[in-house]
Amino acid sequence: MTDHRDWTGKVGSIWAQEWRRTDRSFRELTPILLGAIEGQSFSSVVDIGCGAGEIACALAADHPEVPVTGVDIAPELLDVARERGERLANLRFVLGDAAAIEIASSPPIDLLVSRHGVMFFKDPVAAFGHLRGQVAPGSALVFSCFRERTENFWVEETLSALPVMPPAADPNEPGPFAFGDRNRVETILSTSGWTDIAFHPIDYRMTFGEGEDAVGDARDYLTRVGPTATPIAQLEGPERAATLARLADILAKHAAQGIVSLPAAAWIVIAQSPG
Repeated sequence: MTDHRDWTGKVGSIWAQEWRRTDRSFRELTPILLGAIEGQSFSSVVDIGCGAGEIACALAADHPEVPVTGVDIAPELLDVARERGERLANLRFVLGDAAAIEIASSPPIDLLVSRHGVMFFKDPVAAFGHLRGQVAPGSALVFSCFRERTENFWVEETLSALPVMPPAADPNEPGPFAFGDRNRVETILSTSGWTDIAFHPIDYRMTFGEGEDAVGDARDYLTRVGPTATPIAQLEGPERAATLARLADILAKHAAQGIVSLPAAAWIVIAQSPG
Protein backbone atom coordinates (compact mmCIF):
# COMPACT_ATOMS: atom_id res chain seq x y z
CA MET A 1 0.00 0.00 0.00
CA THR A 2 1.19 3.51 -0.83
CA ASP A 3 0.08 6.11 1.70
CA HIS A 4 0.32 9.88 2.17
CA ARG A 5 3.79 9.68 3.74
CA ASP A 6 5.13 7.69 0.80
CA TRP A 7 3.98 10.24 -1.77
CA THR A 8 5.38 13.17 0.18
CA GLY A 9 8.69 11.36 0.63
CA LYS A 10 10.71 8.74 -1.24
CA VAL A 11 7.97 7.48 -3.56
CA GLY A 12 7.06 10.98 -4.68
CA SER A 13 10.73 11.74 -5.29
CA ILE A 14 11.20 8.64 -7.45
CA TRP A 15 8.06 9.36 -9.46
CA ALA A 16 9.28 12.92 -10.01
CA GLN A 17 12.53 11.53 -11.42
CA GLU A 18 10.62 9.03 -13.56
CA TRP A 19 7.88 11.30 -14.92
CA ARG A 20 8.91 10.86 -18.55
CA ARG A 21 8.78 7.07 -18.40
CA THR A 22 5.54 7.19 -16.40
CA ASP A 23 3.84 9.45 -18.95
CA ARG A 24 5.15 7.10 -21.63
CA SER A 25 3.57 4.12 -19.90
CA PHE A 26 0.16 5.80 -20.20
CA ARG A 27 0.55 7.08 -23.75
CA GLU A 28 -2.15 4.80 -25.17
CA LEU A 29 -4.59 5.60 -22.36
CA THR A 30 -4.01 9.35 -22.12
CA PRO A 31 -5.66 10.35 -25.44
CA ILE A 32 -8.66 8.16 -24.61
CA LEU A 33 -9.04 9.85 -21.23
CA LEU A 34 -8.63 13.29 -22.80
CA GLY A 35 -11.30 12.38 -25.33
CA ALA A 36 -13.71 11.52 -22.50
CA ILE A 37 -12.87 14.81 -20.81
CA GLU A 38 -13.45 16.77 -24.01
CA GLY A 39 -16.91 15.24 -24.17
CA GLN A 40 -17.90 17.44 -21.21
CA SER A 41 -18.68 21.15 -21.15
CA PHE A 42 -16.56 23.07 -18.64
CA SER A 43 -15.31 26.50 -17.64
CA SER A 44 -13.00 25.62 -14.72
CA VAL A 45 -11.11 22.35 -14.20
CA VAL A 46 -9.33 20.64 -11.29
CA ASP A 47 -6.96 17.71 -11.92
CA ILE A 48 -6.94 15.48 -8.83
CA GLY A 49 -3.63 13.79 -8.01
CA CYS A 50 -2.15 15.57 -11.01
CA GLY A 51 1.36 14.20 -10.50
CA ALA A 52 3.82 15.64 -13.01
CA GLY A 53 1.00 17.49 -14.74
CA GLU A 54 0.53 15.89 -18.16
CA ILE A 55 -3.28 16.02 -18.12
CA ALA A 56 -3.48 19.49 -16.56
CA CYS A 57 -0.95 20.90 -19.03
CA ALA A 58 -2.77 19.37 -21.99
CA LEU A 59 -6.12 20.82 -20.92
CA ALA A 60 -4.64 24.25 -20.19
CA ALA A 61 -2.90 24.34 -23.57
CA ASP A 62 -6.02 23.27 -25.47
CA HIS A 63 -8.34 25.63 -23.56
CA PRO A 64 -6.45 28.87 -22.85
CA GLU A 65 -9.68 30.55 -21.72
CA VAL A 66 -10.30 27.94 -18.99
CA PRO A 67 -8.56 28.07 -15.59
CA VAL A 68 -6.97 24.71 -14.80
CA THR A 69 -5.76 23.72 -11.32
CA GLY A 70 -3.65 20.66 -10.59
CA VAL A 71 -3.63 19.33 -7.02
CA ASP A 72 -1.18 16.81 -5.59
CA ILE A 73 0.41 15.93 -2.25
CA ALA A 74 3.88 15.24 -3.70
CA PRO A 75 5.99 18.43 -3.70
CA GLU A 76 8.67 17.10 -6.04
CA LEU A 77 6.10 16.01 -8.60
CA LEU A 78 4.57 19.48 -8.46
CA ASP A 79 7.99 21.01 -9.06
CA VAL A 80 8.10 19.07 -12.33
CA ALA A 81 4.52 20.02 -13.18
CA ARG A 82 5.16 23.73 -12.60
CA GLU A 83 8.23 23.65 -14.81
CA ARG A 84 6.30 21.91 -17.59
CA GLY A 85 3.43 24.38 -17.39
CA GLU A 86 5.30 27.59 -16.68
CA ARG A 87 4.27 29.21 -19.98
CA LEU A 88 0.56 28.51 -19.54
CA ALA A 89 -1.03 31.56 -17.91
CA ASN A 90 -4.29 29.75 -17.12
CA LEU A 91 -2.59 26.91 -15.24
CA ARG A 92 -1.65 26.63 -11.57
CA PHE A 93 -0.57 23.81 -9.29
CA VAL A 94 -1.52 23.54 -5.63
CA LEU A 95 0.18 21.39 -2.99
CA GLY A 96 -2.40 19.68 -0.83
CA ASP A 97 -4.68 16.71 -0.25
CA ALA A 98 -7.62 16.89 -2.65
CA ALA A 99 -9.68 15.04 -0.04
CA ALA A 100 -9.52 18.03 2.29
CA ILE A 101 -8.21 21.13 0.51
CA GLU A 102 -10.49 24.08 -0.29
CA ILE A 103 -9.97 25.07 -3.92
CA ALA A 104 -10.97 28.61 -4.81
CA SER A 105 -11.80 29.23 -8.45
CA SER A 106 -13.49 31.86 -10.56
CA PRO A 107 -15.53 30.82 -12.43
CA PRO A 108 -16.69 28.00 -10.12
CA ILE A 109 -15.19 24.55 -10.71
CA ASP A 110 -17.41 22.50 -13.00
CA LEU A 111 -15.13 19.62 -13.96
CA LEU A 112 -12.96 17.27 -11.90
CA VAL A 113 -10.54 14.99 -13.74
CA SER A 114 -7.83 12.50 -12.83
CA ARG A 115 -5.54 10.01 -14.52
CA HIS A 116 -5.07 7.21 -12.02
CA GLY A 117 -4.92 9.67 -9.11
CA VAL A 118 -8.02 8.87 -7.05
CA MET A 119 -7.30 5.35 -5.74
CA PHE A 120 -5.23 6.45 -2.76
CA PHE A 121 -7.77 8.21 -0.53
CA LYS A 122 -7.84 6.79 2.99
CA ASP A 123 -11.60 7.45 3.20
CA PRO A 124 -12.83 7.58 -0.39
CA VAL A 125 -16.47 8.28 0.49
CA ALA A 126 -15.47 11.32 2.53
CA ALA A 127 -13.00 12.40 -0.17
CA PHE A 128 -15.51 12.26 -3.01
CA GLY A 129 -18.12 13.92 -0.82
CA HIS A 130 -15.69 16.76 -0.13
CA LEU A 131 -14.85 17.05 -3.83
CA ARG A 132 -18.54 17.19 -4.74
CA GLY A 133 -18.86 20.09 -2.31
CA GLN A 134 -16.12 21.94 -4.20
CA VAL A 135 -17.92 21.99 -7.54
CA ALA A 136 -20.93 23.74 -8.99
CA PRO A 137 -24.22 21.83 -9.34
CA GLY A 138 -24.30 19.81 -12.54
CA SER A 139 -20.53 19.42 -12.69
CA ALA A 140 -18.82 16.35 -14.14
CA LEU A 141 -16.24 13.97 -12.72
CA VAL A 142 -14.05 12.05 -15.20
CA PHE A 143 -11.24 9.76 -14.08
CA SER A 144 -9.29 6.69 -15.08
CA CYS A 145 -8.19 3.90 -12.76
CA PHE A 146 -6.89 0.36 -13.08
CA ARG A 147 -9.39 -2.48 -13.21
CA GLU A 148 -8.75 -5.56 -11.05
CA ARG A 149 -5.15 -6.66 -10.63
CA THR A 150 -6.02 -10.03 -12.18
CA GLU A 151 -7.23 -8.22 -15.34
CA ASN A 152 -3.93 -6.37 -15.65
CA PHE A 153 -1.69 -8.93 -17.31
CA TRP A 154 1.36 -6.68 -16.97
CA VAL A 155 1.20 -6.97 -13.18
CA GLU A 156 0.98 -10.74 -12.91
CA GLU A 157 3.54 -11.19 -15.68
CA THR A 158 6.21 -8.93 -14.18
CA LEU A 159 5.60 -10.09 -10.61
CA SER A 160 6.26 -13.66 -11.73
CA ALA A 161 9.96 -12.73 -11.89
CA LEU A 162 10.08 -12.46 -8.09
CA PRO A 163 11.23 -15.38 -5.92
CA VAL A 164 7.83 -15.32 -4.19
CA MET A 165 4.63 -13.89 -5.67
CA PRO A 166 3.37 -11.13 -3.33
CA PRO A 167 -0.21 -11.53 -2.11
CA ALA A 168 -2.85 -9.25 -3.55
CA ALA A 169 -3.42 -6.13 -1.46
CA ASP A 170 -6.63 -5.62 0.50
CA PRO A 171 -9.00 -4.19 -2.14
CA ASN A 172 -10.54 -1.91 0.49
CA GLU A 173 -7.21 -0.24 1.24
CA PRO A 174 -5.68 2.61 -0.79
CA GLY A 175 -3.54 1.40 -3.66
CA PRO A 176 -3.27 1.19 -7.44
CA PHE A 177 -5.98 -1.48 -7.75
CA ALA A 178 -8.31 -0.20 -5.03
CA PHE A 179 -10.85 0.93 -7.65
CA GLY A 180 -10.76 -2.24 -9.71
CA ASP A 181 -14.13 -3.49 -8.45
CA ARG A 182 -16.81 -1.60 -10.35
CA ASN A 183 -19.47 -2.29 -7.71
CA ARG A 184 -17.27 -0.87 -4.95
CA VAL A 185 -16.50 2.28 -6.94
CA GLU A 186 -20.16 2.79 -7.79
CA THR A 187 -21.06 2.47 -4.10
CA ILE A 188 -18.36 4.97 -3.11
CA LEU A 189 -19.52 7.52 -5.65
CA SER A 190 -23.25 7.13 -5.07
CA THR A 191 -22.81 7.23 -1.28
CA SER A 192 -20.84 10.46 -1.62
CA GLY A 193 -23.60 12.04 -3.68
CA TRP A 194 -22.56 11.55 -7.30
CA THR A 195 -25.13 10.45 -9.86
CA ASP A 196 -25.35 9.15 -13.44
CA ILE A 197 -22.27 6.99 -12.87
CA ALA A 198 -20.93 5.29 -16.00
CA PHE A 199 -18.01 2.88 -16.44
CA HIS A 200 -16.13 2.44 -19.69
CA PRO A 201 -13.65 -0.50 -19.81
CA ILE A 202 -10.45 0.34 -21.65
CA ASP A 203 -7.93 -2.27 -22.76
CA TYR A 204 -4.60 -0.84 -23.80
CA ARG A 205 -0.88 -1.55 -23.71
CA MET A 206 1.47 0.02 -21.21
CA THR A 207 4.86 0.92 -22.66
CA PHE A 208 7.68 0.15 -20.24
CA GLY A 209 10.74 0.41 -22.46
CA GLU A 210 11.88 1.55 -25.86
CA GLY A 211 14.98 2.32 -27.88
CA GLU A 212 18.11 0.32 -28.64
CA ASP A 213 17.93 -1.43 -25.26
CA ALA A 214 14.19 -1.47 -24.75
CA VAL A 215 14.36 -4.48 -22.42
CA GLY A 216 17.00 -2.86 -20.22
CA ASP A 217 15.00 0.37 -20.19
CA ALA A 218 11.85 -1.48 -19.11
CA ARG A 219 13.69 -3.51 -16.47
CA ASP A 220 15.25 -0.36 -15.02
CA TYR A 221 11.91 1.44 -14.89
CA LEU A 222 10.17 -1.49 -13.18
CA THR A 223 12.84 -1.59 -10.47
CA ARG A 224 11.87 1.99 -9.58
CA VAL A 225 8.12 2.28 -10.20
CA GLY A 226 5.27 -0.20 -9.93
CA PRO A 227 4.49 -3.42 -8.03
CA THR A 228 7.92 -4.99 -8.63
CA ALA A 229 9.92 -2.01 -7.34
CA THR A 230 9.71 -2.55 -3.57
CA PRO A 231 10.17 -6.36 -3.62
CA ILE A 232 13.24 -6.04 -5.86
CA ALA A 233 14.70 -3.31 -3.65
CA GLN A 234 14.56 -5.74 -0.73
CA LEU A 235 16.67 -8.36 -2.51
CA GLU A 236 20.46 -8.60 -2.37
CA GLY A 237 23.33 -10.42 -4.04
CA PRO A 238 22.71 -13.47 -6.22
CA GLU A 239 18.97 -13.50 -5.51
CA ARG A 240 18.61 -9.94 -6.78
CA ALA A 241 20.73 -10.67 -9.86
CA ALA A 242 18.69 -13.78 -10.65
CA THR A 243 15.43 -11.86 -10.25
CA LEU A 244 16.59 -9.09 -12.58
CA ALA A 245 17.64 -11.71 -15.14
CA ARG A 246 14.21 -13.38 -14.94
CA LEU A 247 12.52 -10.00 -15.29
CA ALA A 248 14.60 -9.21 -18.38
CA ASP A 249 13.69 -12.58 -19.91
CA ILE A 250 9.99 -11.92 -19.28
CA LEU A 251 10.16 -8.44 -20.77
CA ALA A 252 12.04 -9.71 -23.82
CA LYS A 253 8.99 -11.83 -24.69
CA HIS A 254 7.00 -8.62 -25.03
CA ALA A 255 9.53 -6.67 -27.09
CA ALA A 256 8.75 -5.78 -30.69
CA GLN A 257 10.13 -3.09 -33.00
CA GLY A 258 12.14 -1.47 -30.23
CA ILE A 259 9.27 -1.26 -27.74
CA VAL A 260 8.41 -3.32 -24.65
CA SER A 261 4.70 -3.14 -23.88
CA LEU A 262 2.25 -5.33 -21.99
CA PRO A 263 -1.56 -5.48 -21.82
CA ALA A 264 -3.30 -3.35 -19.20
CA ALA A 265 -6.92 -2.79 -18.20
CA ALA A 266 -8.53 0.40 -16.91
CA TRP A 267 -11.86 2.01 -16.23
CA ILE A 268 -12.79 5.47 -17.37
CA VAL A 269 -15.49 6.57 -14.95
CA ILE A 270 -17.83 9.48 -15.57
CA ALA A 271 -20.26 10.85 -12.98
CA GLN A 272 -22.30 13.98 -12.34
CA SER A 273 -22.90 16.26 -9.39
CA PRO A 274 -26.66 16.74 -8.94
CA GLY A 275 -28.07 20.06 -10.01
